Amino acid sequence: MLEGKKIVILGDRDGVPGQAIEEMINTIAGAEVVYSTTECFV
Repeated sequence: MLEGKKIVILGDRDGVPGQAIEEMINTIAGAEVVYSTTECFV
């Protein structure tokens, strides 16, 4: 479904971090991650 797409990831420090989402995108979805970060939303 996401194969060949470019993805921007905004992870949450108290939820799912960006690195975890990036690993899933790279291994399962087959999309290209162009930017990944983990932020603190207060």
